[in-house]
Amino acid sequence: MASLAFAGMAASVPTCGFSHGGPRPRFYGLSLGEDVPLLCGNRTRKPKKLHHAGHMAGIRAGLSTTVSAPKREEDPKKRVVITGMGLVSVFGNDVDAYYEKLLEGQSGITLIDRFDASKFPTRFGGQIRGFSSDGYIDPKNDRRLDDCLRYCLVSGKKALEDAGLGQDNIHKIDKERAGVLVGTGMGGLQVFSDGVQALIDKGYRRITPFFIPYAITNMGSALLGIEVGFMGPNYSISTACATSNYCFYAAANHIRRGEADIMLAGGTEAAIIPIGLGGFVACRALSQRNDEPHTASRPWDKDRDGFVMGEGSGVLVMESLEHAMKRGAPIIAEYLGGAINCDAYHMTDPRADGLGVSTCIERSLIDAGVSPEEVNYINAHATSTIAGDLAEVNAIKSVFKNTSEIKINATKSMIGHCLGAAGGLEAIATVKAINTGWLHPTINQFNPEPSVEFDTVANAKKQHEVNVAVSNSFGFGGHNSVVVFAPYKP
Repeated sequence: MASLAFAGMAASVPTCGFSHGGPRPRFYGLSLGEDVPLLCGNRTRKPKKLHHAGHMAGIRAGLSTTVSAPKREEDPKKRVVITGMGLVSVFGNDVDAYYEKLLEGQSGITLIDRFDASKFPTRFGGQIRGFSSDGYIDPKNDRRLDDCLRYCLVSGKKALEDAGLGQDNIHKIDKERAGVLVGTGMGGLQVFSDGVQALIDKGYRRITPFFIPYAITNMGSALLGIEVGFMGPNYSISTACATSNYCFYAAANHIRRGEADIMLAGGTEAAIIPIGLGGFVACRALSQRNDEPHTASRPWDKDRDGFVMGEGSGVLVMESLEHAMKRGAPIIAEYLGGAINCDAYHMTDPRADGLGVSTCIERSLIDAGVSPEEVNYINAHATSTIAGDLAEVNAIKSVFKNTSEIKINATKSMIGHCLGAAGGLEAIATVKAINTGWLHPTINQFNPEPSVEFDTVANAKKQHEVNVAVSNSFGFGGHNSVVVFAPYKP
């Protein structure tokens, strides 16, 4: 659902754009020139009602086909397991340390000091500090790379190490049947910004020859494949904030179709730079809680006022059960299935009927071979936006009729919205919840929305044995994605 993406915005912008001679774009009924904060809830409007009710009924009827009882995949060649995880986050580059910070309820949101943000109305984010690529990237190349690429390379290699495929063992697998699918929503934004500035200030001759290669979105997967020698499927997907889950879904299907034995999959992002911050400020998408940045990201709280930018990378090692068993891999969880679809409605507006998101969840469960009653944990997209948070909850309610056994939490409350990398970092949190039996809290729950009606693990961690977990990610353009994980059982 588009409204659940970067900002949860309901826009009146025509789907195909607007002319410069036409009216200014409007968000929630506000002209972008007005001095009323977009997401403070002062003048929000309900999403437009869908026209052509008969057509909508036809869509629903077409989706309501009779299905047999759920049945999980049993073929070890098609069962997909998680054998390694790697990340770069605001809490560092170690998976266990990252999850421990989440369990403690620590906020990684601070004032931005990477550049002078004093003139921006939003001056904080989940900025990564002290990042080091020592031992993972050649120093000469490291100096040239955009952070988006650096985060990808480090998290990907750390995931392989976690899977027992470090430099000493990686030669033991068939690299022609090993692939990489790491996406990004924004690409090499700093390299792109620097290239444009060089052109303006000094002319085209001063543009670095690395400008195009390091700016395009496929280069993370490409460089990671080059570094580790994986010659199987290699590309990237860019579906805004749904990117990582799209990559997991596609990677798993390569394995299921017999095209690969093992895949590195996830997302990477590094957009906390002036043009990135300024772009979202221009959309009036961001929280402006500058005096208390650590409390700014507050999904499902009545006083939420926009999302908080984050950055980083999260990568999983996904492989067939047969391949993992043959090499004696450490199996940490199982990917049961997933689904992707599109609202096919509007560039940023949500569907009034929530059909896209609820259908995506339903189809993910069918693909996973599980019933709604088996799900007892959801890592929500939950961006801390006025429209997005409740729209997602309403879609979830339409699928899961009994919410009493389901716990739902929001990783973004602590690390911010990492855009294309969000699903990767949240998948790692989901798998750690499965492994540890502890759910991290959703922090900053001061004045909860009464309509949520879920246990949101408010402000303190909870012990919870996860049976089946769902992780949601949604992006601008109406891109919806849902993936399903569970404890591995032979």
